[in-house]
Amino acid sequence: MKKNIASITGLAAVSILALSACGSGSPSGGDEAENGAEAGGGNGEMTQITVGVLPIAPSVGIYYGIENGVFEEHGLDVELSDSNAGAAMLPAVSNQQLQFGIGNPNSVLNANDRGLDMRIITGYSNSLAEGDDIAGVVATAESGIEDWDDLEGNTVSVNALQTQGDLTIMEAVEQAGGDPSAVEFSEMPFPDMQAQLEQGNTDAIWVPEPFLSNALADEANQLVGYSFQDSIPGMPTMVSFSSGEYVEENPEVAQAFSDAMNESLQMAEEDPDGVRALLPEFIDLPEEAAENLRMEELDGEIRTEQLEQAGELMVKFDFISDEPDTSTLYFDGE
Repeated sequence: MKKNIASITGLAAVSILALSACGSGSPSGGDEAENGAEAGGGNGEMTQITVGVLPIAPSVGIYYGIENGVFEEHGLDVELSDSNAGAAMLPAVSNQQLQFGIGNPNSVLNANDRGLDMRIITGYSNSLAEGDDIAGVVATAESGIEDWDDLEGNTVSVNALQTQGDLTIMEAVEQAGGDPSAVEFSEMPFPDMQAQLEQGNTDAIWVPEPFLSNALADEANQLVGYSFQDSIPGMPTMVSFSSGEYVEENPEVAQAFSDAMNESLQMAEEDPDGVRALLPEFIDLPEEAAENLRMEELDGEIRTEQLEQAGELMVKFDFISDEPDTSTLYFDGE
């Protein structure tokens, strides 16, 4: 298996939910699909595919499958191409520079709304429906911000605008009886947020693990709430996706990828120690941090109900113009 994980460092590598740009990789066309073992003609040759991933902890799920030979068993020779620069992953998948991507489902919905034909192939990672979640809003204890409606008239920093952070915060504010339009959002990299909060340059921050635990370890800070749980409990944080054109031209490859992804994620979820053991190598995370990191649930099943609720909220708050067309949104393989 080929792995092309580019420079990934420190805590910035563990930030979740950002969309990513394309990296280098070897595109795979329709002719290759006919040469794959399970993906094609059954003659033992491998189908080469390049998959865009984020250099973050949950991406270890596909890496786990590669390391354990799952994709090879399904006739796929996988190169991972790490991506760091936002929404460019989607055009790269659309033009088949990347055959598949793993990223934020809301951005897939946004891409389809803007005319890119993208298909969700599998689920991937999900927030936690109860208990301590993997992302939340933090404010200083002296700010007076204790609940969602206290965010009215204040600025909340998120890693990217019009995606999962501000979407779920706006819904949580409205459900608490507040005015979501009175909340100001600003973009800020996750690694910078805690320091900016302490300096008073933002009123609250929306952060994932491990930034969430780090911020709450400071007694000067307090948790406002978990925006996923208070808007769409168990909301998917990442999915795998491909272009409609690629899936239609290469249905065997798409099916093999779907099968391998589902198998890999199930194995990874059942082997948390094995997954954590890969994190220091995969994202250059210190071993102690890897051992204590709270992670999303890894699951290849597509959570259609939560995704469609997210689509409704995206229309409600004018992130997209129309609710997703579910008849074409999901890969309908075997």
